[in-house]
Amino acid sequence: MVFACLGPGVVFATAADVRIAHIHSLTGPLEAYGKQTTIGFNLGLEYATGGTMMVAGKKIVVIEKDDQGKPDVGKSLLAAAYGDDKADIAVGPTSSGVALAMLPVAEEYKKVLVVEPAVADSITGDKWNKYIFRTGRNSSQDAISNAVALDKPGTVVATLAQDYAFGRDGVKAFKEALKNAKIVHEEYLPQNTTDFTAGIQRVVDALKGQPGRKVIEVIWAGGTPPYNALAAQELAKRYQIEVFTGGNILPAMAAYKNFPGMEGATYYYFGIPKNPVNEWLVANHYKQHKTPPDFFTAGGMTAAIAVVEALKKTGGDTASPKLIAAMEGMAFETPKGRMTFRKEDHQALQSMYHFKIKVDPAFAWGVPELVREIKPEDMQVPVRNRR
Repeated sequence: MVFACLGPGVVFATAADVRIAHIHSLTGPLEAYGKQTTIGFNLGLEYATGGTMMVAGKKIVVIEKDDQGKPDVGKSLLAAAYGDDKADIAVGPTSSGVALAMLPVAEEYKKVLVVEPAVADSITGDKWNKYIFRTGRNSSQDAISNAVALDKPGTVVATLAQDYAFGRDGVKAFKEALKNAKIVHEEYLPQNTTDFTAGIQRVVDALKGQPGRKVIEVIWAGGTPPYNALAAQELAKRYQIEVFTGGNILPAMAAYKNFPGMEGATYYYFGIPKNPVNEWLVANHYKQHKTPPDFFTAGGMTAAIAVVEALKKTGGDTASPKLIAAMEGMAFETPKGRMTFRKEDHQALQSMYHFKIKVDPAFAWGVPELVREIKPEDMQVPVRNRR
């Protein structure tokens, strides 16, 4: 594998190299996500370059940096990457809070930042600038696809989310996407919550006296997710309250086994997409790591493919105007099938997957079985920027 992965401020690159800064959470609350993204990004470079780690005759040099999940750290690392390390393009970060701090830096340095996997709508919404492209899904794509799964007349919903950009943008987009179900309570808890007793009690109190179908919609990332705490309450048995949620990494989905039949929508599960890129990813991930690729592995691979495809289109020219022109409207093949960068806000339009959880003793996690693929054209994802 002929690529360099260098620490902060250490770059042995020449003018014939393409320098990519990969800034994400290798420590902190989203560490597991960041590490998966690294694996996926490296596999994506291998796949997209046919194993050469070259594009348009240039060697790819990756400068990896750990933002620790801290906005101020991410902001300074990106400035150092563009300024000191002479990075041509940056990819990351993991956290929406870090991403929002990084966006103005990309604009200041006039360099492309490919956001993966931070989710908040505001990244490609009111905080967006023309140097920002996102391969990861946004809160609206999460929300609209989850609304498809539960939005039926007579359904009452309480949301349980984290109190920062990811959670609040997620709930806002979810509310906008609902046409039939009614939200009766919004519960926001700190990112690092470990004791969910009081929060769950407030959610239950808001739902238990309601007529019709009662649902808790969970919007949670990293840290200690609330699924075990919710399962311990035996909500279905005691109050006829269902739990709905999106997809997650496999370790977190172990708790999904407590909710057989639970529905939701996911960004990725290795067993769902049927296409050559995903087949390559699954086979090579098993070969190298003895496990299936996870949620954020697919995202990392997608970001790498997007960068390489853009550089192929520019003939290796890393000038931002050339890259932006190449990437606006660009379609590219990923583990999830074809994605397209929407010209208006540079958000990658992509499929999502409505699932139902099956408990299979052969798997340590609840298995999301496909109900239906929700294609880009099935989701009216709003353009939220002010371009």
